[in-house]
Amino acid sequence: MRGVVEGPLGQDRPLYEVKANLFKGLAHPVRVRILEILIASDEVAVSALIEDLTIEASHLSQHLSVLRKHHLVVSERRGSQVFYRPAFPEVADLLHAARRLLVDILTQAQQQMHDSQNLPALPERSVGSR
Repeated sequence: MRGVVEGPLGQDRPLYEVKANLFKGLAHPVRVRILEILIASDEVAVSALIEDLTIEASHLSQHLSVLRKHHLVVSERRGSQVFYRPAFPEVADLLHAARRLLVDILTQAQQQMHDSQNLPALPERSVGSR
């Protein structure tokens, strides 16, 4: 059946639901920032993420768990260090596309604000009239 994802990721759900679930993995500013940091490097140690994000280790662990659950990052333990990297190159593509979209949205909103300054003034409302 077209448009249905089968197996452990999709649980036989329509593709739009699977996509929505992927975006849930991105639905927190800290997780987006983690991904931005990861795509800027080949891989990043958890200790460096804690330092860069200035959050508690337990909070970082929760966010990394969500990103792993949604297959956005992978980890590798080397000795006492754990390193993370994006699971797929498309994660970077997705963040870049989101940034381009956001810039377009903000540019359009800024143009609308500029255009609204040229609207004619409204007449003053007299006191007592409704």
